Amino acid sequence: MNKAELYLQIRDDIRRRIWPQGRPLKQQTLADYYQTSRIPVRDALARLTAEGWLVSAGKASLMVPPLSAAEAQELCLIRQQLEPLALRLAIPQLNFAILGAAEDCLRAAAQAGTDPLRHGELNWQFHQLLYQPCAMPTLLQLLQQLHLKVEMYLGFQQVSLGYAAQSAAEHQQLLQLLRDNQPEQAVALLQRHIADAATTLQQHLALV
Repeated sequence: MNKAELYLQIRDDIRRRIWPQGRPLKQQTLADYYQTSRIPVRDALARLTAEGWLVSAGKASLMVPPLSAAEAQELCLIRQQLEPLALRLAIPQLNFAILGAAEDCLRAAAQAGTDPLRHGELNWQFHQLLYQPCAMPTLLQLLQQLHLKVEMYLGFQQVSLGYAAQSAAEHQQLLQLLRDNQPEQAVALLQRHIADAATTLQQHLALV
């Protein structure tokens, strides 16, 4: 396993919660777990730290950062600005094929069980399909990176807070509004979808 593959594997294992939040991780522990040397582990950890997946835990160790109400709010504020913009720009180019592919993502998510990684991937695929026609590569790249960060919270929210059913229902409503050619209502629903999910999560995190 090279360092690029190792980086992806550790990142996915963080998203699957194999490495719990707030628990120190040492290079040797990871090298033993992934059956590799400490050099690719060190390089992978440096990249994961730069991207915010890991933070310092003292004594030459790192950890997956605990979920934060403040960070959840920050991510929500960014999403509320960028995602409605992408959808608004994409709507004139949406067609039945794109909406059908988005519907397929929702069906797959309904059959995905409780795997937070799979739910996160399908959630991004759904949104990406709707945003892709905006034809703004930099915006789409920013949104992809943002969703990777948000997945830590979305997975917790769907599994621990039982939010999956409400999220799925709102996704279906969004598709129906787009099929019915109601762009302003669709954008407004997307904004509420992001805000309501963030409020639920922030209220819970503020109590723990």
